[in-house]
Amino acid sequence: MLRSMTREDITKLLDEAADAFASEAKLIELTSGRVIFVGDTHGDLDATDKVTRKYLKSEDKLVFLGDYVDRGQDSLENINFLLKKKLEHPDTLYLLMGNHEGYAVFSFYPADFWEEMDAELRRRYSEVLCRLPLAVSTPNGIIALHGALPDVTNLTDINRIEPGSVEWHQITWGDWQERAGGFLGRDPYTGRPQFGRSWFDEIMSRLGKNVLIRSHQPEAPPVMYDRRCLTIFTSSAYRHYASRRAVALSDLNRVVQSVDDLRIEVV
Repeated sequence: MLRSMTREDITKLLDEAADAFASEAKLIELTSGRVIFVGDTHGDLDATDKVTRKYLKSEDKLVFLGDYVDRGQDSLENINFLLKKKLEHPDTLYLLMGNHEGYAVFSFYPADFWEEMDAELRRRYSEVLCRLPLAVSTPNGIIALHGALPDVTNLTDINRIEPGSVEWHQITWGDWQERAGGFLGRDPYTGRPQFGRSWFDEIMSRLGKNVLIRSHQPEAPPVMYDRRCLTIFTSSAYRHYASRRAVALSDLNRVVQSVDDLRIEVV
């Protein structure tokens, strides 16, 4: 499980992972087969191991929605395990960027993974994780990302989003509220940008998508906006949400109009 990697092993893994992510676009476009979407794992190595054992098959695509580190007890092992799996399965496993992968761009708390390592390792992990793609698009009507929808004109604009930009903050830090309105300001306690129903409707219309699959916000209703927005978690790090340690499955040959067209499984 990569629990006993040496520093040299980690350096080699990070070098190879950096090369792998450099060849990926920020918008991953999947075209066929079955896709399994995985919510935040947050250092829950057991969940990550179970998901990969069950779903990482040649005919399927596995998409993790970000937040692999912090909160849980096995952050280092979890991210190293996922990076190794990415190298082994470059065309079937995808790791999207969450806010907890952007510590070098925008610091936050809790950040135990980042704060417990030395400066050199922190720099190396930051360089690699800041290269992660931002979103997945499918031809059957799904867009998947970590937080909220970015203020872009079309899907290809996502490829031009840079870490630290307004649009990056929207994707990695954005929360949804079951309220009318567009941009609702920032949460006074967390600083997260908040968005309402009209923002969702407008951006989804621009992008030509029917359903958003995301994670990031454990207190959000699992289903919002006429059952077109799904929030999932796949970690026991949030103990009071442990029963939502779930994944969402979609057959790309079937059009998805609402969350009801997805299959939700508990791991």
